[in-house]
Amino acid sequence: MTTSAQGSEPSAQTAPTPTAMRRALKRARDGVALDTTEAAVLLQARGADLADLTASAARVRDAGLEAAGRPGVITYSRSVFIPLTRLCRDKCHYCTFATVPGKLRRAGHGMFMSPDEVLAIARRGAELGCKEALITLGDRPEDRWPEAREWLEAEGYDDTIAYVRAISIRILEETGLLPHLNPGALTWTDFQRLKPVAPSMGMMLETTAERLWSEPGGPHYGSPDKEPAVRLRVLEDAGRSSVPFTSGLLIGIGETYEERAESLFALRRVARAYHGIQEVIIQNFRAKPDTAMRGMPDAQLDDLVATVAVARHILGPGACIQAPPNLVDGEYARLIGAGIDDWGGVSPLTIDHVNPERPWPQVDELAEQSAAAGFRLRERLAVYPEFVQRGEPWLDPRLLPHVSALADPATGLAREDATPAGLPWQEPDEGFAASGRTDLHRTIDTEGRTGDRRDDFDEVYGDWEALREAAAPGMAPSRIDADVRAALSVAADDPTRLTDPEALALLHAEGPALDALCRIADDLRRATVGDDVTYIVTRNINFTNVCYTGCRFCAFAQRRTDADAYSLSLSQVADRAQQAWDVGAVEVCMQGGIHPDLPGTAYFDIARAVKERVPGMHVHAFSPMEVVNGATRTGLSIREWLTAAREAGLDTIPGTAAEILDDEVRWILTKGKLPTATWVEVIKTAHELGIRSSSTMMYGHVDQPRHWLGHLRLLARIQQETGGFTEFVTLPFIHTNAPVYLAGIARPGPTARDNRAVTAMARLLLHPHIPNIQTSWVKLGAEGAAEMLRSGANDLGGTLMEETISRMAGSSYGSYRSVRDLVAIAESAGRPARPRTTTYGPVPADRQAAALASDGHLPELLPVLGD
Repeated sequence: MTTSAQGSEPSAQTAPTPTAMRRALKRARDGVALDTTEAAVLLQARGADLADLTASAARVRDAGLEAAGRPGVITYSRSVFIPLTRLCRDKCHYCTFATVPGKLRRAGHGMFMSPDEVLAIARRGAELGCKEALITLGDRPEDRWPEAREWLEAEGYDDTIAYVRAISIRILEETGLLPHLNPGALTWTDFQRLKPVAPSMGMMLETTAERLWSEPGGPHYGSPDKEPAVRLRVLEDAGRSSVPFTSGLLIGIGETYEERAESLFALRRVARAYHGIQEVIIQNFRAKPDTAMRGMPDAQLDDLVATVAVARHILGPGACIQAPPNLVDGEYARLIGAGIDDWGGVSPLTIDHVNPERPWPQVDELAEQSAAAGFRLRERLAVYPEFVQRGEPWLDPRLLPHVSALADPATGLAREDATPAGLPWQEPDEGFAASGRTDLHRTIDTEGRTGDRRDDFDEVYGDWEALREAAAPGMAPSRIDADVRAALSVAADDPTRLTDPEALALLHAEGPALDALCRIADDLRRATVGDDVTYIVTRNINFTNVCYTGCRFCAFAQRRTDADAYSLSLSQVADRAQQAWDVGAVEVCMQGGIHPDLPGTAYFDIARAVKERVPGMHVHAFSPMEVVNGATRTGLSIREWLTAAREAGLDTIPGTAAEILDDEVRWILTKGKLPTATWVEVIKTAHELGIRSSSTMMYGHVDQPRHWLGHLRLLARIQQETGGFTEFVTLPFIHTNAPVYLAGIARPGPTARDNRAVTAMARLLLHPHIPNIQTSWVKLGAEGAAEMLRSGANDLGGTLMEETISRMAGSSYGSYRSVRDLVAIAESAGRPARPRTTTYGPVPADRQAAALASDGHLPELLPVLGD
């Protein structure tokens, strides 16, 4: 680092040539997209070059404010700063916020602020007109400090996040302030737990320079949560979870200009992919006493100004960019001139606990300085106007009354005359009222869906261009006939000995080699489970298709106001279960969209309603995504939630929501659905509790055979550990109405070759751990299903009675099959058929008799479409 009277600048690089600077400045003036090299050049602009750069950045800012309907406005949030705990598991070398238990005790403080302490600040803030409660704390202190863990246990909290959730609810209910949460590096599950209690959250990216984290002496060395990959994953998980999120850079901590530019482009990539970055903070390093970096010079003001201007050019006119006003010694005009449009949180009550030596300016001073630069100062909420006006899925329904009480509906900014007051934090009133197209289970076969896509198609699913880049197909492994022949020999002799390269070669098999593979799989099926083709008399009950998760493969999900949207009442769910029982069903399979208005007890209520009406019915219900949704809504752990669901009547769970258990594919395909690790956690926890599940794989979209192999290997490992899977279900991707296909990213489903190879390899790779391999007549039709029975499958799934998920996606094979239909499919493959239970046991005689009498379908059902 080099130093000067004004501070420090990155120096470990060659200064740009005048030609490079002129070219970069011209591109910035002309509004041409910059690359990383040009951005690094512009970060070094000084003097007249810096004036040129800031002038063009200010024009970009002004265009954005004009487009947003607030020209000439700079915003701020009137807030209180609540340092919930200063304990942290990280060891950042510049931080004075984090401390140790002994210092807290000597100062007379607890390990965490108590609820009374928090609420006293929040109430006083409300009296002073504050509307935001900025809750800042160290990362997962219980992982490092036993004292923190002991405090949480004594107060009845499983972890720090549980306390953050609880105190946020109390702030909402008792003061009306809106929590803005800065709890550090959150997981995807943490976001689901906290989203219902806070309209916005944040975490500084700081830098993507990994060496500053990995090398001894670096400012983030020894801090697990400061690994750039971890922090980028947090930003992405926030976007996937539709959480309005604040992030930014900390400049002057040892990064080069190239690294700083790369960090800005990383923020832009996340912002474009998920549209969830509500604000970017450019914060200048200020050295603090009693830290390892106390001798490091402060970042220069010119460096900060140039970074703000470059950030404006990279992030664009629609970005909200802030620089903390208390860190610039009154040089407000220079920040305004560089392109900021926000001053951040400013408190009339509390200090900036991260920079305690730097008091916030008074609001009147900010207003005067903004006016001197030609801008009006307007108050905003913790959540930015754009997200206030977007509403769902960015704001949880339980928060809408709190936000609406303080927001100007015309602008999304704060109503400055509004006085916060506590409001109940509670479930929406709608509950289980029936609504919408509740006859979809019947009319999907005759009338179909009303349209092929939602009118918010280009907004709800994220940035399609970024997804196209991520979904670019990889190179297929080279495959030679000798490799396939050798792999076939191993598969025939002992499939458990197949190596990954051998298995991958077989997944690519074609022609005679594929025929040989399917014969081997079929022989193994015969030796393992015999010739009987099993099926189950069951009814699908999809209790709602309202969902705001944003899965890009899903054509089932609808918004409340969409023409095809519906929700069933509890009595309708119970009625359908009774109807199914009357015609011989032994199971109802119940899944639904992640409806934001469902009460926290929804899943328990649904299971209980079925069991009360039909005590003998097996309840096979609630995907791992629904389990997580239920757990986060109720504040229970996954284990506690599953235990309560079992007590309410749940018997087994479907292993759906798996899609492809590889996050590389998963995030392209699903956007906001649970990550692989969480799916595995739910499944393993269920199995440990004695709740068995199916397992599934949806393939043929943006995946490759290597992903199928990884998925199958993972399922086999889980089964070896738990023994809880009842079956493996192949789910070919139905592309016709899938958003990811309509956007030109996904393939048009798997080929016939793919279907045979996947079915055969599932038989081989899951042997002997999962003996039952199910094929899907819904997705493949009768002829396709029969072909899979000759390729290693032994189960046809269910009669279903109603099916809307695949039909909404464009499947043309109808929504139910009778018992005779399923027997005929088995016979076409040269095999006998017999009914089974969910867990592949024998069906009681009375159930068999009822199914034979009705042929396993409802009298009201219309003739099946398709083959």
